[in-house]
Amino acid sequence: MKTNEDLQHDVRSELAWDPRVDDANIDTVVTGGVATLKGTVPTFADRLAAERAAERVFGIRAVANELAVAVPIHFERSDTDIAHAVVNALSWDVEVPDARIKSSVSNGVVRLDGNVDFNYQREAATKAVRNLSGVREVINGITVTPKGAAASDVRQSIKQALERRADRTADRIEVQTAGGVVTLTGQVPSIGDRRAAEGAAWSAPGVTDVRDEVVVL
Repeated sequence: MKTNEDLQHDVRSELAWDPRVDDANIDTVVTGGVATLKGTVPTFADRLAAERAAERVFGIRAVANELAVAVPIHFERSDTDIAHAVVNALSWDVEVPDARIKSSVSNGVVRLDGNVDFNYQREAATKAVRNLSGVREVINGITVTPKGAAASDVRQSIKQALERRADRTADRIEVQTAGGVVTLTGQVPSIGDRRAAEGAAWSAPGVTDVRDEVVVL
């Protein structure tokens, strides 16, 4: 087992190694396998990249991302400019049903609302706008309202997907369904395995929400 100091060193090394992350003003603290990221980064994309980098470190059980986005002058845009860019980005992304999504911008914070049939469309909306200049944060309020499916069919399709995508952990994860809400429980060795399980659950037809209670050991 690595000590907190070892994990802290590994997280800092991973942040420095990832070319997408500007780690100059990032401070990292690890306690009990939980990495807390503090400080500032120049873009929202940096903030997300830093979180993913910390999650990749073996032994990290969770990441608390407290990084603030301090947009440099050459990236600053007015809310009006950002709003126009958001509308264009959503309309150009083929995975986003943009006619069903409304957006608003306040002080560089983009909020997305509306409803879609699948979670991949919800995630695609965030991906379409998170790298735009001037964006400090993206709040995704889009809901998933798919066509209904029998709970037993949903559970079975998720279990099959887990076996295809993460066969080494499929037998460690329990799946429960109730009215389109999927609850995942169990234990896995890494955050990546946990994300794979959550992604598999979201891909099942009829799923409106996924409650990920899987524990990373």
